[in-house]
Amino acid sequence: MKPTSLADALVHRGRPQDPLGRQVNWPVELGSTVVFDSLDAFEAAREARYENGTPYYGRYGNAATFSLEDLLAELDEADGVTLTSSGVSAITAALLSVARPASHLLVSENLYGNTRAFCDGLLAAIYVEIEPFDPIDGIAGKLRRNTCAVMAEAPGSGTFEVCDLPQISNLAAEQGVPVIFDNTWASPVFCKPLGLGADIVVYSGSKHLCGHSDAMLGVIAANSKYHSLVRRTVMSLGDKPGAQEVFLALRGARTLKMRMEYQDGTGREMAAWLAQQKCVARVLHPAFETCPGHEIWKRDFSGAASLFSVIFKPVSEQRFRAFVDGLQCFGIGVSWGGYESLVLPMTSERSRQLEDGPLLRVNIGFEDPATLKADFTQAFRFLQD
Repeated sequence: MKPTSLADALVHRGRPQDPLGRQVNWPVELGSTVVFDSLDAFEAAREARYENGTPYYGRYGNAATFSLEDLLAELDEADGVTLTSSGVSAITAALLSVARPASHLLVSENLYGNTRAFCDGLLAAIYVEIEPFDPIDGIAGKLRRNTCAVMAEAPGSGTFEVCDLPQISNLAAEQGVPVIFDNTWASPVFCKPLGLGADIVVYSGSKHLCGHSDAMLGVIAANSKYHSLVRRTVMSLGDKPGAQEVFLALRGARTLKMRMEYQDGTGREMAAWLAQQKCVARVLHPAFETCPGHEIWKRDFSGAASLFSVIFKPVSEQRFRAFVDGLQCFGIGVSWGGYESLVLPMTSERSRQLEDGPLLRVNIGFEDPATLKADFTQAFRFLQD
C-alpha cells in the first residue's frame, strides 16, 4: 500500500522490501569496498557514482544510506538528498558548493554561530566578501552582480526571529542567486523550505531526526539545479556519515512526527508559563505574537519545535550562574531535539540579544511539564535578592 500521509511515509518508507521476509528497519550496514563481476558493471557504477542509489565504493553510499536519502528527499520534497557526518559539515559543504574567490555572500545576522564563524573565517580567507543582513529587513537592495548565495536560517539561533523566506527567494531568483536555508529547528515535519523558494536546505540530523542525542548526522536537500553540484562537493571533501548513524536516523525517523508534535505542545506550555514569571522579561518563541516574524511563522510553518529562549530581567552574573547551576532536571548542553531537557546561556555576541538581561536558550524534552515547572520554581530563588 502506498503511504498517503507524512506519518505513513515515516513508518513505511526507507525499509527493506524483500517479500520473503525482512527486518522492519535496515540493519547496520558496514563495508567500504564494493566488488563487481565484470569490468562493464564496474565502469558503469563508476560513471554513475554521484547518483543516489548507485553502489560503487563505501564513501559514495550503500543500500541503507540510499534508503535514508530517498526517505528524506520525499519528506523535504527535494530532487535529491546528500548525507554528511554532521550538521556543520552539511552547512560548510553547501556553502563551498557555491562560494568562489572574489564573490559576495549575504548571511543573515541570526545564523547559527558555527555557520557565521565558517563564513567569517575560512570563506573570508579565500576572499569571499561576507555581508550580514537583518533577518526581518531582508535582502532588498543588497544583491550584487557577484553575489554567490544568500544564507538564511529561521527561526534564528538564540533570538528566534523568522525571516520571510519566500520574499528573500523571489529577490534572489531574479538574479539567479541560490538561497541556502538552515531548517534544523523545524525539520521537514514543520517546514518545507524548498517549496518556499530555497534552492538548498541544510539541517542537523543529530537533533530531531535521530532524536536520542546519540548520533552525529547532517542533511543537504536540494532542487534539481543544485543537487548534483552539492553531492559532488561532499564526495570531493570525503565526508560521509557512519553506518551506525544512518541506522539510528532511519530508526528515529519512524517516530519523528509523533515526537515533534508532542514537544511542540509541551514547549508552548512551558514557554507560556515562563512568560508569566516575575523574573522573566520576555520569552522568544515564534508561536508568540511578541516574537519578530510571528506572522511569517504562522504562514510558512505548521508547528513549533521544542527550542525557545527566555530573556530574564537584569540580574548579576553571579546570581544567574547560580540559577543555571541550581536547575536539577535541565542539563547544560548545546544541542536540542532529544528526549532530555536542556538549557544554554547565550552571550549577546552569539544571540543578537534584543534586551538587557541574560538570555537562556531552553529545550523541552519528554519530562512531565509539572516536574520542569517545579524545577524552575525552586531555582528561581537564586535570582532573588
